[in-house]
Amino acid sequence: MIIVPEREIADLMTREAAFDAVEKVFAAMAAGDAYNFPVVREAIGHEDALYGFKGGFDKAGLTLGLKAGGYWPNNLEKRDIINHQSTVFLFDPDTGKAKAMVGGNLLTALRTAAASSVSIKHLARKDAKVIGMVGAGHQATFQLRAALEQRDFEKVIGWNYHPEMLPNIEKVAKEAGVAFEAVELEGMTEADVIISITSSFDATLMADHVGAGCHVACMGTDTKGKQEVEAALLQKATVFTDEVAQSISIGEAQHAVGEGLITEGDVHQLGAVINGTHKGRSSDDEITLFDGTGVGLQDLAVAASVVDLAVEQGRAIEVDF
Repeated sequence: MIIVPEREIADLMTREAAFDAVEKVFAAMAAGDAYNFPVVREAIGHEDALYGFKGGFDKAGLTLGLKAGGYWPNNLEKRDIINHQSTVFLFDPDTGKAKAMVGGNLLTALRTAAASSVSIKHLARKDAKVIGMVGAGHQATFQLRAALEQRDFEKVIGWNYHPEMLPNIEKVAKEAGVAFEAVELEGMTEADVIISITSSFDATLMADHVGAGCHVACMGTDTKGKQEVEAALLQKATVFTDEVAQSISIGEAQHAVGEGLITEGDVHQLGAVINGTHKGRSSDDEITLFDGTGVGLQDLAVAASVVDLAVEQGRAIEVDF
């Protein structure tokens, strides 16, 4: 079995490689060449943690495995480590033997950012100039770096429940040579693209906070009960997702479907746009929304790439198992 420790990931996986892996796996899912297993996601009753498993099988790439991990909200304050903790396990699909164990913390951040970035590439207006960030935590910095590579953005506007955290994303904007402004949520109507990346269980971004023609990427809701945006926004938008079953059960669409505002049939796979079987955005005034629930195949795709690179570069640890 091959082990790729967390400490090696930063030198092996780039934003570009993560983007390519995620875009390909979304396309494979829409084509029926890859599928995800049902998600297990539970509050464990200790440290306020959410823990679970996401897995799947890519028949074309012969990638089989799962990611185990979750969210420990007290980590940063108590232990000075990030709140999201995870590990990816890959298995040989021919034999079932364990093939690799890969540190999943940075990979999760990179693949999550890649997913919203893929949605921006395929759904945002080509002339988008202002990007709004709702959330300014650790993951938000990865989101913004990846997003800024998809359009010629001229300005970043940001809001966070704790305003003292806004310098996190302001620094990223300045590094990219893009202006930054802190705004109230009502000011998000200026944005051509909005990324919401919070761990909220109550809607923060409302339908009237989003202007015509905006593309919204909702990247924080991955558990039953979580909610970042008002359900009415999904009724107002054309909705896309990574995995329809997850979107309506643990993603943003769970609320809109539950309230009868939309149906499962109103939620489309982003991979269909990538493959050209869905037209995607149909007008400059249309609001598009990507419900990024985070699928196991994303984790497996980036982990498999890392394993290959680690072996090539002599960074992998091989053990008998």
